[in-house]
Amino acid sequence: MNMKVEEKVRSFLQKIKKDNKKINAFLEVRGEKELLDEARRLDAKSPGQRGRLHGRIIGVKSNINVKGLHASCASLTLKDYVSAYDATVVEKIKKEDGLIIGMCNCDEFACGWTGETSAFGRVDNPVIPGHVPGGSSSGSVAAVAAGFCDMALGSDTGGSIRVPASFCGVVGVKPSYGFVSRYGLIDLSMSLDQIGPIAKNISDAALLLDVIRGEDDKDTKTFYSEKLVLKDSTKIKIGIVGVESIDKEVEKFVNGFVGKLIKEKKWSRRDVEIKHIDLAIQTYHPLVWTEFFSATRRMDGRRYGKKIDDVAGAEVLRRLTGGSEISKEEFAGQYYQKALHVIVLIKNECEQVLKNVYCLISPTVPVLPWKFGVKVSLDQLYAVDALTIPGNLAEICAVSIPVGKIDGKPIGLQVMCGKGEEAKMMSIAREIVGFALP
Repeated sequence: MNMKVEEKVRSFLQKIKKDNKKINAFLEVRGEKELLDEARRLDAKSPGQRGRLHGRIIGVKSNINVKGLHASCASLTLKDYVSAYDATVVEKIKKEDGLIIGMCNCDEFACGWTGETSAFGRVDNPVIPGHVPGGSSSGSVAAVAAGFCDMALGSDTGGSIRVPASFCGVVGVKPSYGFVSRYGLIDLSMSLDQIGPIAKNISDAALLLDVIRGEDDKDTKTFYSEKLVLKDSTKIKIGIVGVESIDKEVEKFVNGFVGKLIKEKKWSRRDVEIKHIDLAIQTYHPLVWTEFFSATRRMDGRRYGKKIDDVAGAEVLRRLTGGSEISKEEFAGQYYQKALHVIVLIKNECEQVLKNVYCLISPTVPVLPWKFGVKVSLDQLYAVDALTIPGNLAEICAVSIPVGKIDGKPIGLQVMCGKGEEAKMMSIAREIVGFALP
């Protein structure tokens, strides 16, 4: 017999109360009475009245608006900002009887790779305590990995869902650009941002993705998509993306895993090269800095909390400084325009490559999670999302799935398919996870 929603809420609250101080995944949890009252209302519904997310407990990254809760973006800038409305994805979750338990920690304004830049303290990795959980959707991923909720929402601009999903051993989806509405997301870079699901398994991730997908008049980039139906794949050809500057242990593990997978499934492989992929990082950052700088000019201390330039942390200020310089009149937008030009090249190349293979596969992150306190250079940080950024630039869908561990440290495999091919991507991911974790 399935556990009642009220029992699940009590169980999750008990875990949060016991362990959240150590992990710091949640910045805000709704009041116990309020949550239990909602749970009882859901329990009282007859089976025929229940939505698709009935009984699912969901955390939300703190840069997504949930009415009545703090969308602080883990920053002192918006520490006291209480959302007056629900983001479109939140409306859809509530309509399908999903119960939102609270707001998750993250890198400040989604600026970061490791989960350490939040104004309210870093997030610890629940799987390997004392190690970085990955960022920027660190709290959302940690909440799922720690068993604080069933699912969570994150946002992904260059890997912010997939990187922590890899580091913490869960499933994290970056949908195609426009597959999910961004209305109600406090943006980092609206040319690249996407809201996506995080879950412990493919079925739950696909369910949440299916609920939040679709057109939205409030986001003109959204497009129509059909219901997600996962199907078994027969003999297919997968494209293996070549990787430079990869950790030798990660390379050996992934090569071995993919070799066994192909042999078992009787799939074929093709080594592929994406031209201009070496320009992805150099393209991504000027674009993000410029759009982030522009978007945060409204945070002037009058309309939205405190002035961001006065109270933000070092990583946010570094990006604002970069955006300010790039945006200066004497540059006439040349860096931003060049970035847009390279995006077109990468997008076209990905489209061409995907015409010849069923999907693309690579490690999600070319390195293993490291311990807090280990000195990591800026170049090494940039390399963390070297394999995830191209998916954002090309507007295609991508998912990180857990496929094993090295010395107890989770390894994620990234599967990428063409724009709007989420059902195909999740079907492949399900088969790979089934092989990796029988």
